[in-house]
Amino acid sequence: MMASVLSMILAGGEGTRLSPLTGKRAKPAVPFGGQYRIIDFVLSNFVNSDLHKIYLLTQFKSHSLNKHLQRCWRIAGLADKFIDTLPAQMNTGNHWYRGTADAIYQNLNQIESDNPDLVCIFGGDHIYTMNVRDMLNYHEQHNADLTVAAIPVPKEQAHHFGIIEIDEHHRMTGFVEKPKGEVKTIPGRPDYVLASMGNYIFARECLIRELEDDHANEESDHDFGKNIIPNLFPRAKVIVYDFSDNTVPGVSNSNYWRDVGTLESYWEANMDLLSDEPTVALNNLEWPINTYIPPFPPAKLSYKKGARNGQINNSMIGIGCEIQDCVIDHSILGYNIQVGKDSQIVDSIILPNSKIGAGVVLNRVIVDKRAEIAPGTKIGVNPEEDRKLYHVSDTGLIVIPRGARVGF
Repeated sequence: MMASVLSMILAGGEGTRLSPLTGKRAKPAVPFGGQYRIIDFVLSNFVNSDLHKIYLLTQFKSHSLNKHLQRCWRIAGLADKFIDTLPAQMNTGNHWYRGTADAIYQNLNQIESDNPDLVCIFGGDHIYTMNVRDMLNYHEQHNADLTVAAIPVPKEQAHHFGIIEIDEHHRMTGFVEKPKGEVKTIPGRPDYVLASMGNYIFARECLIRELEDDHANEESDHDFGKNIIPNLFPRAKVIVYDFSDNTVPGVSNSNYWRDVGTLESYWEANMDLLSDEPTVALNNLEWPINTYIPPFPPAKLSYKKGARNGQINNSMIGIGCEIQDCVIDHSILGYNIQVGKDSQIVDSIILPNSKIGAGVVLNRVIVDKRAEIAPGTKIGVNPEEDRKLYHVSDTGLIVIPRGARVGF
């Protein structure tokens, strides 16, 4: 008999490294790829995998996320299908969620009420497509207490992830959360380490036992990566699932995964969608990425007859956009964006409902929603001047905050 499954998505992180995009919203609610939200990817993975019992654990600045969920992710009418939020409510004391493990612990009543055989605990802020059923089957085949999804990453990025060691049977033999020193690389691949994706499948009894023990430990950070996994693998059957073995219908190669926790990784993941072989197949009707899009008309592009000064190259343009004689190169424009004539937008991301005036120059700029750029403004041209006026990352990415009016 098929095991019963309850899914819990961690969507309450503060997302400080993605500031100022997270200044007024939770990280999973940040727009991505022109018309999506980051949360759409993990939710689509579960729904497409025919897993419809889903809780999202929220905490920081959750209004924008909740509004998006109400518009796009409502499942009603069937008792055994739901997508619901679990905000921090101080269920077990006088504190909010103190860590990923504590967030689940504070909602043990939901797990005990549903009484599943298995509990999926996934992060809510990654870009990828994944057939979760494949990982569930792998977990059951190995009769594991815990299965952790993993992917190879360059060793210089090891300090961002939980780094895993395994034996020949894919059983975990070592785990270090965000190591600061040297780490063991993958045998035969000296430039790569095996990183946890933050996606876990627990046997229910194991999960409840470990969370209760962790809660009783006053010295714990109450975090899966820092506490639960390092304490569990030496004395339980913790199996590692190789994400590169995952198969998504309609996709020949689906092992792309990106943590978009920083401005650089967020910008790079957006730019990956413009590559010659896009990393996430957004047009795969067998595995659609669901979202909510307002009912705007098709995009309108206007050029002078006989004197075509503008061009659009290798870019994504959302519905409702109104674009006049301008140059748009290697950029992503969300829906309902106005771009004035003679503007130049290069290597940039413009989030929905923004206005770009005539003669504006944008180079490696992220413009948040509802921002307005005055005619003639040049951003990304003079680094020293940009740092005086705007939020600029270490690599020179410039972010215009949500609702800002620049150059007026």
